[in-house]
Amino acid sequence: MDNHNAVHLGTPSRRLVLGSAAAVAVTALTTPVASAKSRHGGHLPNSVALPNGTQPEGITSGPGATFYVGSVADGRIVTGNLRTGRVRTLLAGATGRSLRGLFFDHRTGLVWAVGSLNDKGRIWAVDAMSGRVVSVTKVKGAGFLNDLVVTRRAVWVTDSFVDRLTVVRLTSRGEPKGAAARFVRLKGEWPASPPNTFNANGIRRLPDGALVLNNSRVGGLWQVNGETGYARRMKVVGGPPITSGDGLELVGTTLYNVRGSGPKDVTVTRMRRRGDKWRAVWVKTLTDASLDVPSTATAALGSLWVVNARFGVPSPATATYSITRLPQA
Repeated sequence: MDNHNAVHLGTPSRRLVLGSAAAVAVTALTTPVASAKSRHGGHLPNSVALPNGTQPEGITSGPGATFYVGSVADGRIVTGNLRTGRVRTLLAGATGRSLRGLFFDHRTGLVWAVGSLNDKGRIWAVDAMSGRVVSVTKVKGAGFLNDLVVTRRAVWVTDSFVDRLTVVRLTSRGEPKGAAARFVRLKGEWPASPPNTFNANGIRRLPDGALVLNNSRVGGLWQVNGETGYARRMKVVGGPPITSGDGLELVGTTLYNVRGSGPKDVTVTRMRRRGDKWRAVWVKTLTDASLDVPSTATAALGSLWVVNARFGVPSPATATYSITRLPQA
């Protein structure tokens, strides 16, 4: 889920836990994690431990070394420091609440979060300092709100079960207007499917304003016009096929695709535009032995920080969870 979202064989990912089809495994090149000095000064840990039982999914980063992680189990938000590893609860958990994608907006100091409350789609804006819930937007007809990106005047949200984008309009300063959500139907080359099949997942905004989505069911990357909903499949040059996409992270024109099932890795591509069309050029695949069902990632302090969601682990309410640091391409 960020401004800045691959599994051991036999371990179900979020998609498989939800009953969707198994993904195709792809062999990855290994780029090992090593203790290294940050380009921003100081040494960074190879991993950051989260509280036992967190059951994390989305991650976003704020000022400096600050990060925020949301829980799919109880909707809590944990915040901490990527240098020191210290963590605390920003937003307490609540019965029936589940959080997935997170996105920090530097203009307002708000952490935007998407998910559900008692199976009803919701979008929350949370004060990143106090944990106060600033706004809650109800999303009618939501299936599985998954990831989001915040642009200058709107919040854009994917729904993995419904072929549409949910849009929440913002003021010129990036604050919630309190208006009802509106919807943009995905069309064109978008691979429409029956309801309750897992499709759109990660989302980011490209430099020219176009949106880029991945699709967990059929793979690939998709360029989407946010006004019309028209989608076209992007050409991906080189490397293994992009499959099982979960979270996306964009730094400049470098796109990171975290794989929610199949091999445990992150695909790195450079985005190139010709006219009004974008394509992706494969650069490398990042992986590490510590990755355990990675879901989402955020770029901070010159590194990529990947959530180990560990979907399918025994006793998730008491299991250990962590964030793995990978080199930023």
